Amino acid sequence: MTATQPIAVVGTGTGVGKTVITAGLTCLLREAGHDARAIKPAQTGHPPDDDAEFVATACDNPKAATCPRYLEPALAPRVAAEVADESLSYETIRTACEREIDATAVPIVEGIGGLRVPLAGDHEVIDLVADLEATAVVVTRSGLGTLNHTALSIDALEARGIDIVGIVCNEYAGETVAERTNPDELERMTGYAVETVPPLADDALSDPRQMAIGVGDALSPAFRELLPVETS
Repeated sequence: MTATQPIAVVGTGTGVGKTVITAGLTCLLREAGHDARAIKPAQTGHPPDDDAEFVATACDNPKAATCPRYLEPALAPRVAAEVADESLSYETIRTACEREIDATAVPIVEGIGGLRVPLAGDHEVIDLVADLEATAVVVTRSGLGTLNHTALSIDALEARGIDIVGIVCNEYAGETVAERTNPDELERMTGYAVETVPPLADDALSDPRQMAIGVGDALSPAFRELLPVETS
């Protein structure tokens, strides 16, 4: 059923905003008439963390997101499984993702932490992105320090032959010289389009739907055209 290349929303690290960007993209594409679904390969820190539930709530549809495996320790999946004394197979994760991708017209795979996070066995998140033949949207912080983290993430993706849509600087406020200069500098360093998503209003922070809409509204038409599926 897959009609497009899977989109992988990957991050330069933990807490950069992958889930909010994933929700924004999923809602945007669903509202454009596509059967888009977010796939979280594995969720750690559950409960309370549940990224798939956040996306489903944002899209007001339980079918908008799925996660095949949950682990309680808030650690990298391989480490979380080891601490919890549970089995975790890379092939099982990959097969589950491939099954969901095959059943979805526009699959969006949300990464776990950064690209080099241990996933299962000797495999890392970047291995899964490569094996699923996804094209990556790289989510990063906007402030000081993001140049190095983002450039290294881009290098890692390119070394594996992974297509890249572009870069999203999340919670961009432009309050410092670093923030104001980082988007242009990242474009110069990497050669990829850089989009900025501003901090969300206080009244949206507790509302997944409003957060997703805010992301969708912030993404420019030029950036949307880089996605492997039409958004209008």
